[in-house]
Amino acid sequence: MTKPAPRTRQKQGPNDRCRCGSGLKYKRCHKAADEEGDTRPGTGKGALVPGTVTAKRVVPAHIPRPDYAVTGKPGPVRPVDLENLERRERLRRACRAAAIVLQDTSLAIRPGVTTDELDRVAHELCIKLGGYPSPLNYHGFPKSLCTSVNEVICHGIPDSRPLEEGDIVNLDVTIFLDGMHGDTNATFPVGTVDQDSARVIDVARRCLDRGIAAVKPGVAIREVGRAIEPYAKAHGCSVVRAYCGHGIGERFHTTLMVPHHDDPKATTMIEPGMTFTIEPMINLGTWRALVWDDGWTAVTADGSRSAQFEHTVLVTENGVEILTVAA
Repeated sequence: MTKPAPRTRQKQGPNDRCRCGSGLKYKRCHKAADEEGDTRPGTGKGALVPGTVTAKRVVPAHIPRPDYAVTGKPGPVRPVDLENLERRERLRRACRAAAIVLQDTSLAIRPGVTTDELDRVAHELCIKLGGYPSPLNYHGFPKSLCTSVNEVICHGIPDSRPLEEGDIVNLDVTIFLDGMHGDTNATFPVGTVDQDSARVIDVARRCLDRGIAAVKPGVAIREVGRAIEPYAKAHGCSVVRAYCGHGIGERFHTTLMVPHHDDPKATTMIEPGMTFTIEPMINLGTWRALVWDDGWTAVTADGSRSAQFEHTVLVTENGVEILTVAA
């Protein structure tokens, strides 16, 4: 999960500039296609329709929780001791737990299951492991899991819509355990998907691998995006710029940002002991994003499909350790 972005309404007036980024007015661009209601996978037409969102799930009182659990407002970020070995081990435990929740929740994915049901599964798994589902009430987020379907880039809110054959869905899991947040996500096909959907999933997975391979002490954080963006472009995809990876540990998000595109302003030097996420969001069409009126659901501006994979990593003296693995 990345930090919430400023709200951008998706509603389109006929004289508004089209959401696809073409520069044309909506009435001269996508309006007719939207009205036709073409819902073929990968066409970017017939936008995803949200379902009903149920009430927030309850976390038992004995589960330790982050500072925002009640208020929705996280406290200030404080400096951490990058050399603290006990801190690293606690983060490893949280990240292993997140990987388990992601792995086990994904087993419930099938046509007909609702994303609300996936939220229930993830919520109960977090509690079973003794952790708090980090997204729950973070800046007011209403659920315990992010479920991003088809053109949703990130921060999709689980609801009553059943998954359909040919959909793709990203599960973004974060758990607060032992005073640390572990964050991971992956995109899964729902039944059999079309070639473009399979391609964007594969490219997103390989982009994550390339981003992780670029991490080592003494280089700028920019190197992550420099490894990812050319590969995505070479395979006919784009890299989302509105959202990025982030520092993580005692806080869900720290001030460290990890762009997935080649951003010359990303000059922070990577040091041993740093912990952050790499989570490239890869689109079949434009990299531009819009946000629904719920203030959370980020979608591709042209309605094309999007896929994402994420790991939390620890920078070591010689390279990088992937923390969000189940075993």
